[in-house]
Amino acid sequence: MSSVSDNSIPMRALLAGARRKERSLLDLTRKLVQAESPSDTKSAVDACVALAAAHLKQLGGRIKLHRQAHHGNVLEAHFGSRSARFQNQEKILLLGHLDTVWPLGTLQSMPCRVREGRLWGPGTLDMKAGVAMAATAIELLIEARLLRREIILLLNGDEEIGSPVSRPITEDLARGCSAVYVLEPAQGLAYKTARKGIGDWHIVVKGIAAHAGVDFEKGANALLELARVIETVSGWTDLKRGLTVSVGVASGGTKSNVVPASAHADIDVRIPRLADGPRIARKFAALRPTDPRCTLVVTGQINRPPMERSRGTVRLFRKAHLLARELGFELNEASTGGGSDGNFTAALGIPTLDGMGAVGEGAHARHESVLIEHLAPRTALLAGMLANA
Repeated sequence: MSSVSDNSIPMRALLAGARRKERSLLDLTRKLVQAESPSDTKSAVDACVALAAAHLKQLGGRIKLHRQAHHGNVLEAHFGSRSARFQNQEKILLLGHLDTVWPLGTLQSMPCRVREGRLWGPGTLDMKAGVAMAATAIELLIEARLLRREIILLLNGDEEIGSPVSRPITEDLARGCSAVYVLEPAQGLAYKTARKGIGDWHIVVKGIAAHAGVDFEKGANALLELARVIETVSGWTDLKRGLTVSVGVASGGTKSNVVPASAHADIDVRIPRLADGPRIARKFAALRPTDPRCTLVVTGQINRPPMERSRGTVRLFRKAHLLARELGFELNEASTGGGSDGNFTAALGIPTLDGMGAVGEGAHARHESVLIEHLAPRTALLAGMLANA
């Protein structure tokens, strides 16, 4: 690996530029946050995507809109000259999303505001500040004439619901890139080099209803059968290996004096290794009822593969670590149980570095906020990584 100094990236100059642009970065973040964009409201997501597209076009981005019938549109923006000088440079994919978990009207009770050194509001941390950081980093490189390769910024509108329509677009673009940088929030102050894979399973138990007092023995208790299943699948958790099976929703029955004829459960699975997926799927497929009068219907799958800590990702992190030192701060790496679209690109073997967005707390919570003091340094670092990768 060549040294950072060999590439002559003026990190301190990038930091100074990022500090000058801090107010405009905050203004862009605020505009994106005020364009509320819950995943399940296509028109709202599309409006936020259009706002981002207009800003990126002003920066010189070549815009492509992937229109969707039922989900938010997907925005693809290309930066960098199409000249022969750029064609031999490896592309970088910047990956983000504009949808949020917050319903329309949330701003009334969670207004977007600056207070106590933070920018507060729904979607600030996850992850509209990260999108604004990416736009600002690209702008810095353009102004400093450091845009040495093609950069693709992909912003989707369905990440919070599993990326059902954007996943193939993400994977197709990633295959043509040498690295993927994910604009999700930092893990504390750290970049993320590993994420667990995510699976969802649904279990339905069918039993036989009966009067709990008169015909108790004629009933087949679906709720009792579900309890046995819950105990079984919960036992598959292996904390030493980082594999967890969590029953998050369970219900059944109608009245206390009726033997329940049906019950169901929703189960969250997190896996640290790609090989864990087929193993856990086989376990679910092998489930059988203890009471032969009951039936089980088991559906589900691993819908996000794990982002494993690969050599390519570690190489990217080490480069970021060196650049961060030039900026005057220490950058650590972390892993997390949560998933992102970076899981998809990492599973393709593309070096993927995650958590390159904002620093803050409260993602998906009422106290969601971004720490303003970290915006400029991390934007400068992102710009340095785009110029230096």
